[in-house]
Amino acid sequence: MAETKEMAAVAAETQTKAQRLNASIPPEQFDWDSFEGGDIYEGTDRATIEAAYAETLNKVVENEVVEGEVTEIGKREVIVTIGGKSEGVINANDFRYNPDLKVGDKVEVYVESAEDKKGQLVLSHRKARAFKSWDRVNEAYENDEVVKGFVKTRTKGGMIVDVFGVEAFLPGSQIDIKPIRDYDQFVGQTVDFKIVKINQEFRNVVVSHKALLEAEQESKRAELISKLEKGQVLEGVVKNITNYGVFVDLGGVDGLIHITDLSWGRVGHPEEIVKLDEQIKVVVLDFNEQQKRIALGLKQLTAHPWESLDPDLKAGDKVKGKVILIADYGAFIEIVPGVEGLVHVSEMSWSPRLHSAQEFLKVGDEVEAQVLSIDREARKISLGLKQLTENPWENIRAKYPVGSTQKATVRNITNFGVFAELEDGVEGLIHISDLSWNKIKHPSEMVAAGDQIDVQILDFDEAGHKLSLGHKQLTKNPWDEIEEKYPVGSTVEGTIASITDKGASITLEGDAEGFAFTRELLKEDGKQAVAGEKLAFKVVELRRSTRRILLSHLRTYQEVKEKAAAAEAENTKKAVKKVQANVEKTTLGDIDALAALKSQFEQAGK
Repeated sequence: MAETKEMAAVAAETQTKAQRLNASIPPEQFDWDSFEGGDIYEGTDRATIEAAYAETLNKVVENEVVEGEVTEIGKREVIVTIGGKSEGVINANDFRYNPDLKVGDKVEVYVESAEDKKGQLVLSHRKARAFKSWDRVNEAYENDEVVKGFVKTRTKGGMIVDVFGVEAFLPGSQIDIKPIRDYDQFVGQTVDFKIVKINQEFRNVVVSHKALLEAEQESKRAELISKLEKGQVLEGVVKNITNYGVFVDLGGVDGLIHITDLSWGRVGHPEEIVKLDEQIKVVVLDFNEQQKRIALGLKQLTAHPWESLDPDLKAGDKVKGKVILIADYGAFIEIVPGVEGLVHVSEMSWSPRLHSAQEFLKVGDEVEAQVLSIDREARKISLGLKQLTENPWENIRAKYPVGSTQKATVRNITNFGVFAELEDGVEGLIHISDLSWNKIKHPSEMVAAGDQIDVQILDFDEAGHKLSLGHKQLTKNPWDEIEEKYPVGSTVEGTIASITDKGASITLEGDAEGFAFTRELLKEDGKQAVAGEKLAFKVVELRRSTRRILLSHLRTYQEVKEKAAAAEAENTKKAVKKVQANVEKTTLGDIDALAALKSQFEQAGK
């Protein structure tokens, strides 16, 4: 083809030159045999002509990479000439990574064959790239070059990109600065990348498009920040929404609107105010050139709601609003967007048992309240709910006189007593000692929450909204009967119900209960009493304060023995005294007789 044309042109030029040379030779000296054999040159002229001819031919070496020039681009094929003399056809898919390819571009090709069956030069651009691709990749990585890559397909966690014929991995996080929702949109695209990591051992390559965008963004950010001023109003596009705020693209540079700067009112989530990809105006609140941070505001573009609040609003006025936030100590009511008032838990109900705002209100409730105080400078409003209802404590003594009997509902039970409600907002305490005449360990032994119970009004504390109630006062004190039935010193029958280390519980007639210490349980035969035995007991002591009857079995027989012993001792004493009296008389008589006898002896001696 092209090569044959070149050879024909050279032959024609040689013949013309030969004719010129032979023109000066006489006809009889012309070498017709050499001319017919094509050998018209001799010596140095022949060698020079052959060398010049050889230079005009392209030296094609198979299995080597050479540089070629694109001469024609088709839909399926690209024509490339090497050395300007030989042309080869290359599949257009080899160049899909480079959509900007044009005629005249220099490209590297691999010579697969100097001539195929059709006499065609066989070239491959893909093999040429693969042959030198690893060196090119390392060179681009070392020089921090921007390379073009063709996104071949999507894979787990990212994309596969063709860079210089080497398959590189593009992580999903490195595709763009903003989160990408659709990876497939990049498949088949040729994009600029930076090679960020190479594993020489496994020949793994990681590329990033985000790194280029960040570098570009950093440049734009520096330029933008250098022109920023506080209070400046800019336009931007909502790029990302988080729980704490909104990121706005200001034209390649991001700024943050904190959730507190989105609205003068309370915001549960930024999505309540803005939407993704929405174009909004923002005001520059602050910026930091060193940290490259830009703080933006949205609410600052409108006047503060307090400035438009009714100037005549004062304490005592009624307002309506919606509960927007509840804390343990109270609830915040939004009167108008951006203006809130606090209802303290103590101002919600006249009931003293309301300890948490969640017991009374919930977010979203529409309520009416009374303004208790307003501080426009501090922008604070105190509200009350209970003030809009009648205070049940104003005429409490007239409605519930001391000593009167009332019906109440058990609302709460504690270790020390029971809280019972007479009506909404009026609640009193029945102390455990006023629940029953008998000793109980816990109020739940007698009542449960929700029970209706009869109570007696014992005392009031209007200022503290406190009321003392009693229940046992409505029944006769059983100890009055016990003192009459079981006087101290009387003997009663009882059954030992249970025994402990300290003593025994004794069941008496009429379900009364007494107690005997262990030493008081010794029987007359010297044995200790056991549970279930029925014995006689002496009432030793009645303790009204502790509702306790102290008993003793020992004393029922011990006192009899002591009395018998005492009587016997008394009789013995009397007998002794009688004997002693008789002895004294005998002794005195003997003395008188001796004295008389002595007197007789004395008279006889004279």
